[in-house]
Amino acid sequence: METRLKGKHFITTQDWSVQELKTLFTLARQLKVEYAAGKFHKILEGKSLGMIFFDPSTRTRTSFEVAMTQLGGHSIFFAPNTMQISHGEGAKDTAKVLSGYLQGIAVRFCKYGEGNRYLNELREHSKVPIVNMQCDVYHPAQILADYLTITEHFGENTRGLKIGVSWTSAPNYVRPLSVPQSLILLMTRFGLDVTLAHPPEFELMPHIVDQARKNAEEAGVKFEISHKMEDAFEDADIVVPKSWGPLVHTQDEAEGLKLIEKYPDWIADAKRMALTKPHSLYMHPLPADRGKEVTPEVIDGPHSVVYQEAENRLHVQKALLSLIM
Repeated sequence: METRLKGKHFITTQDWSVQELKTLFTLARQLKVEYAAGKFHKILEGKSLGMIFFDPSTRTRTSFEVAMTQLGGHSIFFAPNTMQISHGEGAKDTAKVLSGYLQGIAVRFCKYGEGNRYLNELREHSKVPIVNMQCDVYHPAQILADYLTITEHFGENTRGLKIGVSWTSAPNYVRPLSVPQSLILLMTRFGLDVTLAHPPEFELMPHIVDQARKNAEEAGVKFEISHKMEDAFEDADIVVPKSWGPLVHTQDEAEGLKLIEKYPDWIADAKRMALTKPHSLYMHPLPADRGKEVTPEVIDGPHSVVYQEAENRLHVQKALLSLIM
């Protein structure tokens, strides 16, 4: 078990070894049991986490703030329009100043082509850990919660399980690529066979797909891509049907929305869930567009673990912050 993680940045799970991630999951399970028993710690007493949100949030903001409180620390919420960022202060100066006050800096910045670049510039100049609360490329904290949830149902040995990651139609807005990209990266490293399904215009970033394929080869598992939604569901142990935008194809929002509306039949419904194994899990990071991405009978049905998955954000993030701050 690798436990020397103080000061380590968390921008993508790819930067962490499998052994380091296993340490995090071990601690998350312990903290979850203690939370159930009403036991809290002061691991981060006197320490502060600054959280910069370029994008709105419900689960991410709440779970990170509560995590810091339950660990005895303090969190500070920043909106860029209330900071000197709004007047043009760059990542270098922001990192150097804030890391003189804080013991961790967490950022959510999903704008395509900008978010991950900003996080990496912060990392270059910060004296304290940088935590990715979702960018345009990765959503690593969400995927930690996803994997913890999977192990709670299938055990810690997940080799040989099939997870289907499928695009779904959600016409309200163009969503980031970060959730499916982080899923295909992490799940392959932990021995799951991954099938990614999406319409032709909704491909993921080529370098991420290449990395997932390399991860799968190194782990000795399957990584397949299909343009048929049913392929992600067929004999799957876990399915994560989730919308994302055609951002590799086009960054024009109007064109992107038209492409999303082109495939209204890409929905997680009972017919598709019937293709999965009897014990299968339906997962979604939320919020889900009910009636568009998923039918009520699926998201509220016996396969759904979406609320357990959401709660697990708290436990994995408590473990993460305990280890790095």
